[in-house]
Amino acid sequence: MRASGILLPISSIPSNYGIGCFSKEAYAFVDQLAEAGQKYWQILPLGPTGYGDSPYQSFSTFAGNPYFIDLEELIQRDLLTAAECAECDWGGSKSYVDYEKVYLSRFSLLRKAYRRFYQMDGKEKELQLIREEMEAFEKEQGFWLADYCLYMAIKDSLEGISWNQWPEDLKTRKPEALAKAREELKEDISFYAFQQFWFYRQWNRLKKYANDRGIKIIGDLPIYVAFDGADAWANPDLFQFDEEATPAAVAGCPPDAFSATGQLWGNPLYNWEYHRKTGYNWWILRMTHCMKLYDKVRIDHFRGFDEYWSVPYGDKTAENGKWEKGPGIELFEVLEEKIKDLDVIAEDLGFLTDSVRELLAESGYPGMKVLQFAFDESGESVYLPFRYDKNCIVYTGTHDNETTKGWLGNLTQSNRAYVNQYTACEEKDTDECVWGLIRAAQSSVAEVCVVPLQDYLCLGNEARMNTPSTLGDNWKWRLTRGQLTDEIIHRINAMTRLYGRIQENKK
Repeated sequence: MRASGILLPISSIPSNYGIGCFSKEAYAFVDQLAEAGQKYWQILPLGPTGYGDSPYQSFSTFAGNPYFIDLEELIQRDLLTAAECAECDWGGSKSYVDYEKVYLSRFSLLRKAYRRFYQMDGKEKELQLIREEMEAFEKEQGFWLADYCLYMAIKDSLEGISWNQWPEDLKTRKPEALAKAREELKEDISFYAFQQFWFYRQWNRLKKYANDRGIKIIGDLPIYVAFDGADAWANPDLFQFDEEATPAAVAGCPPDAFSATGQLWGNPLYNWEYHRKTGYNWWILRMTHCMKLYDKVRIDHFRGFDEYWSVPYGDKTAENGKWEKGPGIELFEVLEEKIKDLDVIAEDLGFLTDSVRELLAESGYPGMKVLQFAFDESGESVYLPFRYDKNCIVYTGTHDNETTKGWLGNLTQSNRAYVNQYTACEEKDTDECVWGLIRAAQSSVAEVCVVPLQDYLCLGNEARMNTPSTLGDNWKWRLTRGQLTDEIIHRINAMTRLYGRIQENKK
């Protein structure tokens, strides 16, 4: 069934408190999606962000980001006051997230809300029911929640250092040391559980609201977990670690035209033999969890399941890495058998070998097509719309690309002329050329078309979400109130309808 959607991270939604969250503005965006005739809302990973504020370097593959908790609900339940929230310094810009200020303000407020939650100030009967709901949540999610909360509490007590720098008995999870930490850090552990409860409570409600209006959520799953995270610390057998929990090798990608030394990601690599022996149990848990969080999930760096670039631990670049064999189709056969309604998009961008193409074909999952990769001077790109198979998802660009308007402005003269000719637009009217590329995506045979909201708004690179291999200025862009107008919504709807991506109800 042909359909289309919009890519907008939760962090980019307007809100009163420095970063997008599960607030009334998120519900309003769902309504706008429905009005625009969209069937999908694609977001970025929902996990708590660590170094560099990247959602792809999360402290847990199962936990949610406490930044996304709607403070307005906590105010309504007398767990916070409006004055307390307003007094915090959230940063001066409505268009960009100031992560340092959000971090300092958000956790201070959540700590106050946590203490009041257990003091049962006001609305005692209602809060008692919610507290019982939280106890049930802790039992249901115990398979990851206990380790995550303990990990974060220990990390805080040691001033945030990575777990591989912790005292040896904590680093290697000696039972006596863990028992002592659980007792000494009891309140902090409970505080982290409190955060996760409210995150999941609010997210599940927002997702249901979207689903009830015909909007499905496309989530995003990084293939790897962060080294500095609860998953690596709590489950060392899953990774290529020695007995001292030191990695033998880490993830990256080889040297190419974009980087002479390759990219050193630093994520721990999986011990695929161990996963195989355990029937891929951890992956079953991970993907089952994803299919509860989302309706469809994009798996980042899909080629890593075929072969992955293994870099010796301690190397400063990725140059000395080598290709190692991944689990291949066996993993996905197990997942398909064990998980009902598994719905996957394979991120298959970049250089692909024949074996990767075979894995994708064997899985049956749709791959990705990005229009910004289509217009090289050869005219032979597989990303040109007339070359698509319908089993794919087409994007004008992704969170890692320039905005389409920014990209157009940086093209060579010959490539820009190619785009102008392909889209039948004039060079002087860049905004209409952006819409011409959106039209090329919408009119393609791809079953699903997803467009970043920045492209529908014809924004330049001031609205770019991420520039890979850089730090300090990413993941910040935010939509401002009123920026997505009724006029734009109606234009999106008209184009979506024109190209058969709105299914009419036939009586």
